[in-house]
This record gives sequence, C-alpha cells and structure tokens, in this order.
Amino acid sequence: MIVRDFSDKVEIVELAWIPMPDGRKLAARLFLPKHPKSAVPALLEYIPYRRRDGTRTGDDEMHIWFAAHGYGAARVDIAGMGDSDGVVEDEYAVREQKDALTVIEWLGAQSWCSGNVGMIGISWGGFNGLQIAAHRPPRLKVVVTMCSTDDRYACDAHYLGGCLLNDNFSWGGAFFNYAALPPDPAMVGEERWRDMWKERIEQHVNFPERWLQHQRRDDYWKQGSICENWNAIACPVFAVGGWLDGYTQTVFRLVENLKSPCKGLIGPWGHKEPQRGVPGPAIGFLQECLRWWDQYLKGQDRGISRDPDMRLWLQEYEPPLPHFLERRGRWIGLSKEALRNLETRRFHARGRSIAIKAVRGKAAPAIISSPQTTGLKAQEWCPYGQGKISAESATDQREDDGLSLCLDSGPLARPLNVVGEGQVQLRIAADRPQALVAVRLCDLAEDGTSALITYGLLNLSHRQSHESPSPLTPGKFYDVVVTLKPIAQVVPKGHRLRLAISSAYWPMVWPSPDSVTLELDTAKSSIDLPIIARPVGTSRVSFEEAEHAKPGSITVIKPARESRQILHDVGSQITRFQIESDDGRYIIDEIETEIASHRHKEYEIHRAKPATARTRIACHQEYRRGSWNPKVDTEVSVTSDRTHFHIKGTLRAFEGETPFASRDFAQSILRDNL
Repeated sequence: MIVRDFSDKVEIVELAWIPMPDGRKLAARLFLPKHPKSAVPALLEYIPYRRRDGTRTGDDEMHIWFAAHGYGAARVDIAGMGDSDGVVEDEYAVREQKDALTVIEWLGAQSWCSGNVGMIGISWGGFNGLQIAAHRPPRLKVVVTMCSTDDRYACDAHYLGGCLLNDNFSWGGAFFNYAALPPDPAMVGEERWRDMWKERIEQHVNFPERWLQHQRRDDYWKQGSICENWNAIACPVFAVGGWLDGYTQTVFRLVENLKSPCKGLIGPWGHKEPQRGVPGPAIGFLQECLRWWDQYLKGQDRGISRDPDMRLWLQEYEPPLPHFLERRGRWIGLSKEALRNLETRRFHARGRSIAIKAVRGKAAPAIISSPQTTGLKAQEWCPYGQGKISAESATDQREDDGLSLCLDSGPLARPLNVVGEGQVQLRIAADRPQALVAVRLCDLAEDGTSALITYGLLNLSHRQSHESPSPLTPGKFYDVVVTLKPIAQVVPKGHRLRLAISSAYWPMVWPSPDSVTLELDTAKSSIDLPIIARPVGTSRVSFEEAEHAKPGSITVIKPARESRQILHDVGSQITRFQIESDDGRYIIDEIETEIASHRHKEYEIHRAKPATARTRIACHQEYRRGSWNPKVDTEVSVTSDRTHFHIKGTLRAFEGETPFASRDFAQSILRDNL
C-alpha cells in the first residue's frame, strides 16, 4: 500500500451546510483542490455514518486523494445522522433520495464546481447511488457502486431465498444504535445539540421490528429496488464487489441488465473497498475510479469502453481457514457475450453421488432431518474482511456435512473452473407445511477436507414467488430451483465436488417453526455449474498498486479486538455462537475527540428444538471531548414460537453517568410462511 501526503494540495472544509427546501440542513465535509486552474467536477458520498467522527479516516484516505487529482469531494450525512437536521426514517427512504437530488443540484451550482457530479459509495452509499441515479438528476453523470444491491428483498441483509437472515437483527441492532447517536455540539452548537438528540430518541424506531413486518417481497421492498425498472438508470455505472461479500450477484445483474454503460469488477474481498480489500490482493482502485471520473466527468478518453465487461478474480483452491489475508488466483476478463454463453456442466444426482451422466431408473429416496445447529461452520452472510482480528470465513465443512445429505462426485479428471451463478434442481418433499433447504457446494480434497465453494438458500413456501408464498402439502414432491451465490473458483484435478443439503442453517438463517424431515428424489435432482474450459484472461486485466492519501492522525488508547466462540452445554444441548467486536478506544487528534464502541452478538439454539432460537445484539457507543460525554447503550433481542416472532428493543442514553433518555420497544409479529 502506497500512502501519499497531499496536505499541500487539498483544502478541507470541516462543515458546509446544504439547505433543503423544507428548511432542514444537511452537514457536509468538503475536500477541494487548492488553486485549481478552472472549476472541477464534484464527487458525492452520501451515507449515515457520521462524517465528523465515524468515517473520518476512510474519508481522508479516499477523498483527499480524489481532491489532489482534480476533483471536489463531498461527504454528506443523510438527514438525522451525524450533524444533519431531522430524524432518520429508515433505510433508503424516499425522502433520503429526494434530499440527494437537492444535494447534487447544490454541489453542481457551487463556484468551484464545473456542474458535473459523480457518486461513489460502498454498502449504504452504493445502494443510494443506484437509487438516486434512477431519478436521473441532470447533473449526475456517473456512479461507482460497491457492495450494493438491485433488489432490497432478494439480496440484502434481511431475507435470502425467502429465508429470514439473522443479519436482519445483527445489522438492525447496529443501526438501532447508530440512529440514536447525538450530533456534535462543535458543529450544531452548545444550545442545540441536546434538543436534536432528544428528538432523535423520541422519534426512534426499532428498525429490525419494522423489517420483520414485511416478510414478503411487497411494495416496501420494491421501493428502492432498481431491478423494478432497469431502464430508469441512464448514466454509466461501475459495479464492484467481492466473492465473500453478501451482494456479489448484484454485480452480475447490473452488467447484464443495465442499458447504460456498465462494467463489473469482483475480487476475493469481503465487504470492503478494493484498495483495502481483504482477502488480498488489494488493487489500485482509486486509480480505477479516476479513470471513470476523467472519462465521464471531464470527457477524456480513458479506455473504459475497451475494458472487459467483467473483471473477476479466479480463485485457486485453498484449505479452509477462518480468515485469509490473501487468496491465490488470477484476474480474468469476460465480455457480456462470454458470460451469457458460458458452458454449463450438469451433474445428475444418483443415490448418494453426483455424476455427469444420468442413470436411468428409479433411485431410492434420500432423507435428511438436520439438527438445528447445522451451519455453525458457515461463513458470515457478509464478511467484512477485517483481517487478523476477524474469523468470518467458512471453516472445514465436515462437521456440517455430517449433519447434511451429501452427494459426492468422483475424482475430477481435470481442473474445473466454476465461474458464475450455479443452479440446483431438486425434487423434494417435506413432512411439514413450512420448511427451508440449504444447499452447499464444497470442494472435497483427497485428505477429506471439505472447503465451501458457494451456497444457496430457499424457503420452500417461496418456491414459486417471494410475493405470494404458499405452504407445502406434507409428503408432496415439488420441483424447486435453488440458485447458488456466484463464484469464480478452480476445483483442482483429483478433488471431488460435494453437494450438501440440509433442512437448517443456523445461525445464518432463522429456523422453520418445526423440525423438518426432507425427502429428496435423487433421480430427478441435479446441479448445473457454469464453467470455462480454461482460465481465460486478457493482458488488460491488471491494476496499479493500491494507494490512498495520508489521513489525519489517531491516538490509540486501547486496540481493537474481536472474538468468536461456539459454546455447547452438553446437558441442556443448547449451543451458543457468541461474537465480541470491540473497536477499542482512540482519539481523533484533529478534533480532539475520544471514541469507544463495542458490540456483543449471541445466537443460541437447542439441537432439536427450533422454538429455542434466540438472538441478542447489544451495542455501546460513547464520545468524550472536554465536558461532552454522551453514551448510548442499545439491545435488540428476538425469540419465536410456532406462530409468532417476539422482538424487543431497549435504548438507554447518558450524559456521562447521568441518564438522558430511554426507550423500550416490544412487539409480537405473526409468522408469514417463515
């Protein structure tokens, strides 16, 4: 990583107020080139995560770099977050999008701006970049979207394959805390900050509860899902993701479906920007973005149209580890046409194996009733790729394999290069009206090591529709398709493929109301894998070394740490997956602000009793500067029975040790085919 000092080339405006039509103001931090020869384009990053003290270091690294290369950058907090006026309504609210239209117009009208605006963002900022582009603001000319989605229901932290993800509560518990944090009195004034804080708490929402009230793909989720109208986006889009990230399939869908110019890039990374991508290799992503800015904001030909439509990191086999700092492999480039015409290799199920050739005749049915603890060896739904302090990747799958129905191929006669989104066809029956199926594709090495390649989930009541699910008829066979998360990976010669099928996948997925027995008709089941005959690359698929600008200094008081533990009580048969994420304690020297935060996550279940499922997410955040010492403690807890979810939330805010405000939430929500 190259770190460049641009302090003599960039001017930073700590606070700029952007007025909204209704009288509210949004807080921005501006990064401007010193002494530009002419007006420059503007870049917008628009997220809720406190530009003053939350994302400051990362903002410095990226936006100072862009400003030093001839662009004005604005980091703007959405309404109700950081120092911006108002109250946050929800994820990706319509008002958030409309506010952004005003922000873009304001940026384009500044004396330092040429009138052209680009957007960049990861996760929330990647989401709203696409959503705002769909409104077609005239000044918005290009969007760089990282780790984002085109479908808020089918590809986000709430539901996957119609299954309820525990990330609905873990991410929701974190957001529940973020939205209750106060503004900074140095920005909004000593007389005003408490009133703003109290308003945020008084109008606070238990967001995971709200999301749980929408268990189908209804209008709530369709709002902000740009797949509802691909033609709405007219500006060019650079779509970026990682194989470990939870949103990988969106990159493929954007490249395939957008009518405007769109290119895709997927590396081995988790939920991280590619210049800091983990697992590595990280790349010179800021330089790649600069090519896009120059091309579409300054009208320079930087060769974007000549890039492959999709640049992918083709991973080599690695024995499974809880985290990787690097993944072996190579970059390959594919056109849209090549992606559409990938060879499909079909493996037919036969008995307890899979093979290229189908076997005629009726096979004996295969039956599986997985313990509720199946899935403890899975990766996180969305690993953040935090390196040595994190253990988010899938470990050896043999323990989960032993709790699943496994169909193995013979040893491969030659390497198999799997590239893209596979599909598993199952003829399946369940003994209950509500059931889920989890499917894993694993690489089985000669020594028996089972390494996860990819996986897919399906709530069987959603087998035909996420909008209109219907319960199963117990004992009846259904033909269903489970889509696998996209991947690009080499399965070596001599290794076997394993298709592992289970009726539970905890703690990634909330369990079905009852323990379920699945019956598989193997004679009518198969898996289709997209492959390329040999690794195909182009000489153009290369990147400069990763670099970023030098950020402001940080004084670490207590270093960050993270731990993951699986605790099993033999007598009670209760298993608890416990995660401690401590960001440590540090001072942002430039603003003399001390910050401490930590999160505690628990996922608990009995081996044979789905009704014992319990999730608890506790978060703490505090700030200290002089006499200013706000603290926020929150907790979200969830249980369920056969008919309802039961969700509670608590919020306690303090000034020092003195209570400032509190809220309590409790709701029981009917299970709707979940």
